[in-house]
Amino acid sequence: MNNILQENERALWILKTRGPQPLTVVAEALNITVEGARFQLLKLSSEGLVEATNVSKGRGRPQQIWALTQKGNSRFPDSHAELTVRLINTIRDTLGPDALQAVIENSKKAGLDKYLQATLKETTLEGKINKLAEARDSEGYMATWEKDETGYMLIENHCPICVAAEVCQGFCSAELETFRKVVGEGAEVERVDHLLSGARRCAYRISPKGEQ
Repeated sequence: MNNILQENERALWILKTRGPQPLTVVAEALNITVEGARFQLLKLSSEGLVEATNVSKGRGRPQQIWALTQKGNSRFPDSHAELTVRLINTIRDTLGPDALQAVIENSKKAGLDKYLQATLKETTLEGKINKLAEARDSEGYMATWEKDETGYMLIENHCPICVAAEVCQGFCSAELETFRKVVGEGAEVERVDHLLSGARRCAYRISPKGEQ
């Protein structure tokens, strides 16, 4: 029974971090048979955590693609969501928008100080990105980074403050500004995927301006 529960959780994690996937990819990631993966996904589907859609790719039979539902995404924690939203609304309603902006600025400063400290000993852009991803991952953002031919991608597969960000997008703006300050003037940072815009994750393109 414990093994089944663990595989169920791993299947959810795979779809969370990789996005919608065909059955064969899920089976390979779980290191089980296709039929075993199908059993796990059908069980999760019966619980309303995942769903399958048929995607046509040229000729032949449509391919079945599995993805998390809204309920499935909610299995990944949103830190004190209801309390946070209530506090945001209380500050805005009783103290005004300027007070809320002051809270956002204070939160931004605290985050910037933390990330600058984490990257203090790093002398390369790659080193800074690595430490920043580690810090964000420890905060529940399921953060990773990748290097490609044009630079780097900082990827956050989860947002533990998503509900708060939905009611106050100043938190998202503050994060982008913070990342730019952490990597420094030697690179440009652009948000290319955004959860609040309908993407399954937040992702940032970090492009060096010169040799690193």
